[in-house]
Amino acid sequence: MTLASPILSNRAQWLVKLRWIACVGVVAVVYVSSSLLGILSDPMPLYLIVVAMLVYNSLFGFREWRRGPGAGGLDHDIFLQIALDQIALTLLLYFSGISHNPFVFYFVFHLIIATLLLRGWTPYILVVLATCLVGGVLCLQHLRWIPVISLSLPHLRGTADSSLHALDEIQTIGIVAAFGSTLSITVYLTSSLQRYIHRVRAAVRQKEKMLGIGQLVAGISHQISNPLDGIQNCLRTISERVGDDAQLTNYVRMMTEALDRIERTAKRVQAFARPHGLKLQDTDVNQAIEATMAILGEGQAHGVEIVVDGGDVPLVRGDPYTLQEVIFNLCTNALAAMPDGGTLSIRSFSPDTQSFSRNERVAIEVTDTGVGIPANHLDRVFEPFFTTRADSGGTGLGLGLCRMLLSEMDGSIDVRSKVNRGTTFQITLTAVGGEEKG
Repeated sequence: MTLASPILSNRAQWLVKLRWIACVGVVAVVYVSSSLLGILSDPMPLYLIVVAMLVYNSLFGFREWRRGPGAGGLDHDIFLQIALDQIALTLLLYFSGISHNPFVFYFVFHLIIATLLLRGWTPYILVVLATCLVGGVLCLQHLRWIPVISLSLPHLRGTADSSLHALDEIQTIGIVAAFGSTLSITVYLTSSLQRYIHRVRAAVRQKEKMLGIGQLVAGISHQISNPLDGIQNCLRTISERVGDDAQLTNYVRMMTEALDRIERTAKRVQAFARPHGLKLQDTDVNQAIEATMAILGEGQAHGVEIVVDGGDVPLVRGDPYTLQEVIFNLCTNALAAMPDGGTLSIRSFSPDTQSFSRNERVAIEVTDTGVGIPANHLDRVFEPFFTTRADSGGTGLGLGLCRMLLSEMDGSIDVRSKVNRGTTFQITLTAVGGEEKG
């Protein structure tokens, strides 16, 4: 899945929600036009079109709900949704006097949405479709192959001048309403896009800053490694001359072990901080957890007990450095949620063994016993820039970045939490052909 895929999926869900609002609006307009104004003599075809819109919108909504991470065909679904919307709008306009209906302006919304969500030449295909639909109806009416449906005022049918004058007034009001609403919704859509672009730019700047910090850390680790080599050489020379002095020998041994631990930590930090492009390969999740724990260090967990339970799980298709980055982010969030201490548990296991072939998926759970997340925030924790720790320096980018990185590895992340009871984040990745870990 590409970087834009999670964003595109959210927009597809937004398109389904927007269509529910459109259906309610159409029903209201048809009711007012037929029952109150009486300018639609037969509203039944319009109501049937709304029913058809509700049916296919329900199908698309169900499909989006069932769509899993990395599922393909998203562009095709969005294109089909917009095409069906254009057909529905054409039929609505036809049965309400298309040649004099000012709401023909509403085709612009489909094209704006298509431009936002689809790539390449696809929006131009929808331009051609809209032109053919409207032009085709007008041509068929002109050739008298289909009936021309005109608006009328039955209660003024006996006075032609009054009826025409009233229709002119209604049409003028309709033009103003359609024109004004078209401009307003266009401004709303474009301003939403502008805000979205600003958020993406801010995220890119933050990512570049984090990359710069990572390069700085890698450089510092490299500078630490050089004097460590000299100190270790000196200790080896000293150890050769301490003779049989047990106390000095013990001191040299302790210093050597401490320097080795510092060197290993510096190398881990240097490897973790070095920029790595995403490279999918067979990855051992337990090794990724162990490497992350080594980077995290016990010094980060004041009063927190860390429990690691590595299950007998197969290799997954992923990137080890990216997986470490995700686990590290989840662990640091968990530690921040336990300022007074608690338990941080990390375990790996194979879920859904009863429903799928064994080891088809591999899960990693990061659980804390901290303050928890309020229920009204659970649906927003993965949104970019949403954070409950703004006062302590939270940017709201971490979890959104984790979901984006996991989606690029055909993975997913879920959360469950209770206030003052703790939080669990579950990462799910695809196993490598069900092959057992050696």
